[in-house]
Amino acid sequence: MGSFPLVSLIIYPQPVHRLNAPTISVICPVHNREGWLSDTIESVMAQDFDDFELILVDDGSFDSSVRIMQEYAQRYPQKITVLTQKNAGVSSARNLGISKARGQYIAFIDSDDLWITNKLSRQLDSMMFHGELISQTNEIWIRRGKRVNAMNKHAKHRGRIFYDCLPLCCVSPSAVMIERRVFDEVGVFDERLKVVEDYDLWLRISCKYKIGLVSEALVIKHGGHDDQLSRRYPVMDIYRIYALRKLLKKNSRDLDTFKRNAVHWWIAQKARIVALGAFKRKRMGTALVYFVLATFYKLTHDHDLCTIGRS
Repeated sequence: MGSFPLVSLIIYPQPVHRLNAPTISVICPVHNREGWLSDTIESVMAQDFDDFELILVDDGSFDSSVRIMQEYAQRYPQKITVLTQKNAGVSSARNLGISKARGQYIAFIDSDDLWITNKLSRQLDSMMFHGELISQTNEIWIRRGKRVNAMNKHAKHRGRIFYDCLPLCCVSPSAVMIERRVFDEVGVFDERLKVVEDYDLWLRISCKYKIGLVSEALVIKHGGHDDQLSRRYPVMDIYRIYALRKLLKKNSRDLDTFKRNAVHWWIAQKARIVALGAFKRKRMGTALVYFVLATFYKLTHDHDLCTIGRS
């Protein structure tokens, strides 16, 4: 807490949505995570800030995850709510949790990740001190049981980070906390996206809002599982291109000339990569579509530069 000399003077906000509502709603989507789920729930329940609710959303699990969730809900009936739905994906599960959340702030945790004990308190203190509507923390990365260092491209930044969010997702769901009115402004997760749904949301948020950062690593992030979506959808840039083009169409009011120009450039770069990959795999139809897309957005980007130069 040393970097926040006035933190002892902070008064936590009173929930505004419902009487006796918690300050924070924690949402955890779950699909077949019986081997990890108990540890994840325990790390949430061990937080030193206790004015929260935990919403566990089962997304069509067929292992013992539902039983584990129900047991915890019986143990903590005032804290834990279990919601169930047919398998519809992580975006749908998170959105269901958001729709039922009562807190002024919303935090997410994936069902195989862990929180350090002061994650919620430290993050809320930081957001209150800096007047932020959204923030994230740093993370400890675990891959197949071993700690690894995050690559430079995954380094986290604070403030106006829209340009940092364009190449790839640089905000982690398990590390984020958002004041719920942000969702009223930008919308929730796009359920049409089976992957990069977080990339899409953070683009929409970062083009409007500053994003805070707590420098401490308060999340333990596990990866490398055999069932990770990135293994099922290896050409992630196809979905990022979709998100970027949607941003141009639906969030044009939030994009100035420079932001729009950057989006055009990244679509051109990603489309070119997809086209070259398709060409190597002899998928000529896909290669042609993305070569045309890359050419169009490269020309649009160059035209933008000429316009900026004349202004």
